Amino acid sequence: MTTIDTDVITTATTQSQSPTPCELLGVAAEETRRLVLPAMRAAFAELDPQVALVCAYHEGWVDLDGNLCDGDSGKLLRPTLALATAKAVGGTAADAVPVGVSVEAVHAFSLLHDDIMDRDETRRHRATAWKAFGVPMAILAGDAMLGLSMSVLLDAPSDRAMRATKRITHDTQRLIAGQRADLTFEVRDDVTLADYTAMAIGKTGALISASCALGAELAGADAATVDMFAWCGDRLGLAFQIVDDLLGIWGDDRTTGKPVLNDLRARKKSYPVLCALNGSGPATRRLREIYLGSGQLPESDVAEAAHLIEEAGGRERARRAVANGALEVTEAFDRLGLPKREHDILLAIVGAMTDRVR
Repeated sequence: MTTIDTDVITTATTQSQSPTPCELLGVAAEETRRLVLPAMRAAFAELDPQVALVCAYHEGWVDLDGNLCDGDSGKLLRPTLALATAKAVGGTAADAVPVGVSVEAVHAFSLLHDDIMDRDETRRHRATAWKAFGVPMAILAGDAMLGLSMSVLLDAPSDRAMRATKRITHDTQRLIAGQRADLTFEVRDDVTLADYTAMAIGKTGALISASCALGAELAGADAATVDMFAWCGDRLGLAFQIVDDLLGIWGDDRTTGKPVLNDLRARKKSYPVLCALNGSGPATRRLREIYLGSGQLPESDVAEAAHLIEEAGGRERARRAVANGALEVTEAFDRLGLPKREHDILLAIVGAMTDRVR
């Protein structure tokens, strides 16, 4: 993401021009990188050196030999959400730095293990950690990240540190349960959209929920506000997962950094797939014939499956679900009566997480 100096926003405000969502998001993301990344690097310094190398490689900070590089460390949307919610309830970005480190560490833990389970060989345009260092080291790096996520919150300079640690522990368990459900979907032929919703709110929504809620928590928000932010995170996570499902079939691997169609090869019951399977026309009937079953989907059927899913309406229904989810979260933020600048930053983050498909 291009660095945007805060002077851009100041100048626009002085000239009575509202900053664009892109400008707001750029400033918020730059603040996250300036505050959270140094704190993460300091936390990594406490890890076993070889494990820390794998973690730093996964984050895009170093190459295989530990040399600093300009690798992509991701968008840091979850830490940015944490800092934004802290400021939205009257706190400071610094209040939420421990949350930013914690949620990014849990996110890294989940991706390290997820890549192993999904057998994905590339992430962000280079070899995944397990492919580069081996499965055992990638598992250990994930374990280290999980432990790190708890310790940084326990050490937060706040009388709410214990409460925050309990929430991240609970939400991590929700994430794990959602991941387990997602794995079982590959061998089940009776998955419903309700099953999917519960899975996605856990697998993806739980950590986004923690990001929103804990930023507000450590900034001193009341319980009702913290709970509302948590709910927004759940709904935003559901929409975000559906976006990932869409990109997994119709995305561009040059943009996503991961090979497309792998979800179909694994017969995953993603949202577009389930929408298509629950249709009634000839495209649905043919999709059921080739898609339901066990084992890898034959390569000769992969492109046809993608076409059938679109023909049966799965792509369009998924797009509508994303739009509806973004609207739900936007309306909830509106009801909270947040300061305009912080409100607009949160909406810019919502847009960045849900506007990736057309």
